[in-house]
Amino acid sequence: MNKTITRRRFVGLSVATGATILAGGKILGSLSAPGTATNPVFKIGGDLEVNRLGFGAMRLTGEGIWGWPPDRANAVKVLKRAVELGVNLIDTADAYGPETDELLIAEALHPYPKGLVIATKGGNTRPGPGQWVPNGHPDYLKQAVDKSLKRLQLERIDLYQLHRVDPKVPMEESLGALKEMQSAGKIRHVGLSEVSTSEIERARKVLPIVSIQNRYNINDRKWEKELDYCERENLGFLPWFPVGGGRGVKSTTLDAVAKAHNASVYQVALAWLLQRSPVMLPIPGTSNIQHLDDNVAAEKLKLTPEEFSRLSGQTK
Repeated sequence: MNKTITRRRFVGLSVATGATILAGGKILGSLSAPGTATNPVFKIGGDLEVNRLGFGAMRLTGEGIWGWPPDRANAVKVLKRAVELGVNLIDTADAYGPETDELLIAEALHPYPKGLVIATKGGNTRPGPGQWVPNGHPDYLKQAVDKSLKRLQLERIDLYQLHRVDPKVPMEESLGALKEMQSAGKIRHVGLSEVSTSEIERARKVLPIVSIQNRYNINDRKWEKELDYCERENLGFLPWFPVGGGRGVKSTTLDAVAKAHNASVYQVALAWLLQRSPVMLPIPGTSNIQHLDDNVAAEKLKLTPEEFSRLSGQTK
């Protein structure tokens, strides 16, 4: 018998009281008490309201994030199911496949339902399976935006993220290209991926930045300072590998808390992220519909202050 918490078992449960008030894209109230975040939604850039638990579509590709998935029909079903469950933030990139992930999203969901935010990324090339090479040249990025628009069948990309800073190209030049595309109406908002606080500040001198996507989970908190910066500045924080990717998440404390809630460690890890900060927007990915249902159900799992504290002190 599967003892993990499913979405069905959560029907009827109310969201915790005292939800953070959202007004004009600004979060009102204290942002200095980690573990107290209860807001069910967040406004990216002040105007894109999304449910805080999104979906990362990277795993809907072939092995090595390369080529089409072995079961294309299943990938389409997973995307449709995510939207059925209330997910309205889907994260992808032109490098996933490459290209196939964006094509799958359009195949499954276009014409897109109102309020669905498709966030994509550019600036990372794929010479082969498992290989990733940054390319931040302005002309390349402008072409990448146009190609993503065509594959996704969009007139404007709500959130376009610089996938990686290219060490061979000044960040200001790369972002200058995205600013041009934004001015042309092809991009609504711009985000960054895998960047430091100093890089975020540099970028914000070129154009407005609304979100950061860095690797972060309960076992891997390398970018803690960047998360705190995002919270202070009201920038969305999209942790990739929110449940550890292929390594998963492990600790005796996770096991104990999961057992107490009759949940999986992955659900507890996602619940911890959602309570960690009001700007946290986890994007767990999967190609399995049951796993998707379980992941989305985690947004209803509420940790006690004591549980959150114990988990926060456990990184191994």
